[in-house]
Amino acid sequence: MTVTQSLFYFLAFVAIFSSLLVVLAKNPIHSVLYLILTFFTLTGEYILLNAQFVGIVNIIVYAGAIMVLFLFVIMLLNLNVQTEPQKTNLIKFIGIITGGIGLVVLTGSLKASDPSNLVVIQNVDMGLVKNLGKVLFKDFLLPFEIVSILFLSAMVGAVLLARKETK
Repeated sequence: MTVTQSLFYFLAFVAIFSSLLVVLAKNPIHSVLYLILTFFTLTGEYILLNAQFVGIVNIIVYAGAIMVLFLFVIMLLNLNVQTEPQKTNLIKFIGIITGGIGLVVLTGSLKASDPSNLVVIQNVDMGLVKNLGKVLFKDFLLPFEIVSILFLSAMVGAVLLARKETK
């Protein structure tokens, strides 16, 4: 077993374990922290797959922005056991059925996968951020600049709207 395979299996184990802890954690803050750990392990998997851009975007967007939003919402709602409504038996039964169907689909997809059909990347530079930048600034320069002007005008509009409300 190579180092890359060992790292893959370690990251996969940590991702599965931390995702289980997301669901099983009693405290919602701990659940969010386990979800951040899951995102970091998935970023490691992306980097092993030579998809550095997707890994960095995963960290910036999901582990950064979305998790901060989740933490703020959880803290603002002040969730605790006393205020949480009790779940009916029907809701629990539907959850068990849905989880069982998901387990059957996952098991079927694992049985249908054939490890002999692994894809070997011929171009080792595929998925690198520098290649994405070359394509973005060469072939798609005009749409990129139009989107940047749109974002700039949206920021200016938001500042003007906020400024009018404060007067």
